[in-house]
Amino acid sequence: MAVYKPSSPWKDTPVENNYLAVLTIRPVSAEPDDFLYTIEPQYTYRPDLLAYDLYGDSKLWWVFTQRNLDVIQDPVYDFVAGTKIYIPKGNSLKTVLGL
Repeated sequence: MAVYKPSSPWKDTPVENNYLAVLTIRPVSAEPDDFLYTIEPQYTYRPDLLAYDLYGDSKLWWVFTQRNLDVIQDPVYDFVAGTKIYIPKGNSLKTVLGL
C-alpha cells in the first residue's frame, strides 16, 4: 500500500485494491497572513520553481492552485506572468499540511 508524504496532494486519497482512488482534495484555506503575489516571468508555467524558492520544496507546487481555485484552473498553463495569486506563508502552510 502506498504511503504519501504530508507534502503530497495525494496524501488523503485512499488506495483501493492497489489503485489510487479519485483524488481527495486537500484544501488550502485562506489565512489572514497570506500575501498577494504577481507571478513573475521566470515562473511562467513553473509553479514547482516558485514552490522551491518559497518553501524549499518543489513538490508543493499544487498549493498555489488549491489556494487560488478562482484564478487557476490548470496548475501549469494558467500559471503565467502577471497573474495575481494569494500565497500562504511557510509557517501557516506547514500547520495546514501537518509538516
